[in-house]
Amino acid sequence: MGKAAVVILLKVLMILLSTAWLSLWLLKPTNLWTRKWKAAESSARNTVFGYYGLDFTVYTFPVIAVAMIGLVYLKLQSWGQRNRQIRSSTAAFSNPLVTSSLVGILSGVEILSVFLFILFLAWTFYTRISHDFTKLTPMESLKLDLWQLKFLRVATRFGLLAEACLALLLLPILRELAVFRILGIQFEASVRYHIWLGTAMICFATFHGASTLFIWGVSHYIQDEITKWQRTGRIYLAGEITLVVGLVMWITSLPQIRRKRFEIFYYMHHLYIIFLVFFLLHAGDRHFYMIFAGVFLFCLDKLLRILQSWPQTHILSARLYPCKVVELILPKDTGLKYTPTSITFMKIPSISRFQWHSFSITSSSTIDHHTMSVLVKCDGRWTTSLYDNIRAQLDSDADKMKPIPVAIEGPYGPSSLTFLRYDNLLLVAGGIGITPFLSILHEIPATQGNGSSRYRLPSRIQLIYVVKKSQYIGLLQSASSLLQNHPSNKCHLKLKVFVTQEKQCGATLGEMLNEASQVQSVHFGLKGPIYAIHGPQSLYWTAALAGIASITFLVFLICFNHIFVPSGKNTSGHHSSKQAVSSKMKAPKEKSPSWVADILIISSFIISLACTSLVAIVLRWRRLKKEEVPLVSLKEEKVQQLSSIETKGVVEEEHEVHFGGRPNLKDEFSKFLNETNGSDIGVLVSGPETMKETVASLCQQKSGCFQIGNKEKKPYLSFHALTFTL
Repeated sequence: MGKAAVVILLKVLMILLSTAWLSLWLLKPTNLWTRKWKAAESSARNTVFGYYGLDFTVYTFPVIAVAMIGLVYLKLQSWGQRNRQIRSSTAAFSNPLVTSSLVGILSGVEILSVFLFILFLAWTFYTRISHDFTKLTPMESLKLDLWQLKFLRVATRFGLLAEACLALLLLPILRELAVFRILGIQFEASVRYHIWLGTAMICFATFHGASTLFIWGVSHYIQDEITKWQRTGRIYLAGEITLVVGLVMWITSLPQIRRKRFEIFYYMHHLYIIFLVFFLLHAGDRHFYMIFAGVFLFCLDKLLRILQSWPQTHILSARLYPCKVVELILPKDTGLKYTPTSITFMKIPSISRFQWHSFSITSSSTIDHHTMSVLVKCDGRWTTSLYDNIRAQLDSDADKMKPIPVAIEGPYGPSSLTFLRYDNLLLVAGGIGITPFLSILHEIPATQGNGSSRYRLPSRIQLIYVVKKSQYIGLLQSASSLLQNHPSNKCHLKLKVFVTQEKQCGATLGEMLNEASQVQSVHFGLKGPIYAIHGPQSLYWTAALAGIASITFLVFLICFNHIFVPSGKNTSGHHSSKQAVSSKMKAPKEKSPSWVADILIISSFIISLACTSLVAIVLRWRRLKKEEVPLVSLKEEKVQQLSSIETKGVVEEEHEVHFGGRPNLKDEFSKFLNETNGSDIGVLVSGPETMKETVASLCQQKSGCFQIGNKEKKPYLSFHALTFTL
């Protein structure tokens, strides 16, 4: 009861902080907030805290606090089974509501969130621009016509809309400090929110910049001003650089470039450093505090991931499948636990020193205590280089084999065994999309062997596997023991394989799985101990590191401002606020340049990251000191596992193999619904986007969640799309 009470308290605290932060954004455009906030800043200016401390605490820290509390909240949650899925009319809002090739699969919650965000942007723009127009007076210094002044105001307010998008832009792509994971949304699924926000931000920023340049151009009086680096006020040249860099990042991230020229997308996206620095110089420190929470968490997250991937480990062994898929066996620490459907990020310096690629983990940490395996489909430049490298060493002697060092980030996955929430499971996979489901199939024997009552398995599991060639069936070898459906198994698994581009070959599923001679194994001749994969830092320590970074930043920011910006001369990048200062302080020669406050923010942030790095390095070193893994024992253990995989018993013939066409998913869904008799079903799909859209539409059609008042129990299909290609 004590643990449950703490979890509820943390949840309430996160809701209150999030509500307060969102309320700031709603109130910020109003005159009431402007007056109150100026008074609060004036009062704080005379204290040690300063206006900069107040801005950071009110605008930035609530989001950091939610991330810290969320990590503790996830740690206190049970790693095992959650409660069974509760059937309710509101639960359907998490299911697909719109399926389209243009926008993808959208749930009711996502549509509502997008609508509210658009409503917020409209409210912000209307409130700002209506206030501007009521007090609009010609500015003789600029010599602009009335229509030019109005258009310039509209362009300025579009810049604030871009700022609102930028405030949320980096939150969906956090991994260790993932805010979205608190909502049950994993990194690979939340990436599309980052894409939406980035596209909206670029559109608003482009209109903001292009319209401002247009007004400067037609005025003929101040067009020379846009290239000046002003001593005070907004630095327009910095804004132009920010816009150009943002456009380059956005263009190179388009699907046409990202999928065909991933290297260009990856390297160009690292221009975010230039983008953020020049945005700070253009907008000023007060505006930067509004978006600083995402920047702060992202940089800290990046730092922790860099430390996590050090030192490098090595590939223990590999298996080459006929379908040009490679299974990599990697060493892991015995204390590293991860849930099924988790993903990991891998970098192989011998192929590329900078590129990271994500892969689904196929093994179970409950069964494989010392190793972790991933499947890699080799159809791109990076993956093909990996395949050729391993294949070249097939015939080499053990002494001549070159070890392949790898750097690993992760694993990242759900905080609990989410597939246990349902009475029955329907899994739909296409091609290499089988990889996340293999981790589920591997976890089931360990789960049903656990005597704890909290592990309640689904009564029926059906796997529909669609492949082009029968060679892909060999990827199911490691799960062949579960396919035998022994009487001791607590859940019933049925497999239906559809081979779309081959005719009937006459072989049974068991015979196809036993064709192990086509799978070639490579055991690398490593000598001496190696480092294992340790995974992310403890959630408690990650939260503590975020707190240390926040406190360090605030302390150094206060100290630097009191040293370099004497009292009474503090300025910011948003120099529109009027201050009651003496005539002496108004003298231009004593006025601090606007970029001074910006440089102090950058300096304080760098120092806070450096201090946090020292603490994180010490923690990492203590873990590495204890967890160096003997190579010989690992190699012998994995060889035994590979041998056992290749000598499985006969697979039950109740499983089906169909050749020559795609499955009729509508009929397959209907049959499974009849077999389960209206129970709650978890539907997981992993594969091409067209397959996901088809399954989402079927879940939308056949789920009876909205049929309230009907006495007959209707099935509830809970849809989950698994994504591993970013």
